[in-house]
Amino acid sequence: MSHDHKAITWSAVCSVDDLVPNTGVCALVQDRHVAVFHVKDGTDRLFAIDNFDPNSQASVLSRGLVGNLGERIVVASPIYKHHFDLKNGQCLESPENSVNAYPVRVEKRTVWVGV
Repeated sequence: MSHDHKAITWSAVCSVDDLVPNTGVCALVQDRHVAVFHVKDGTDRLFAIDNFDPNSQASVLSRGLVGNLGERIVVASPIYKHHFDLKNGQCLESPENSVNAYPVRVEKRTVWVGV
């Protein structure tokens, strides 16, 4: 099977120790503003989505409030309070304003984001 996916470029963002649990940080990854979140809710997971909120036209999602809506782990934008699913970037209130989600991995305590 051949896939025509573009190759993922991985970029080191920060140390996992720099991430405060259940908050986000903004990182510049391949000229994109990416919000990286460390979610501790019984599990220990990292997520990355675009930092730019299409609803407010501002790069603010890394400063949003992390929480749960049902089974979904979301961040609420600090401006209009739209909720973005951290797994896939979907905007729950305005799906047409969804953002990109990016793969995240940790190697030797360093957080890497792929775009």
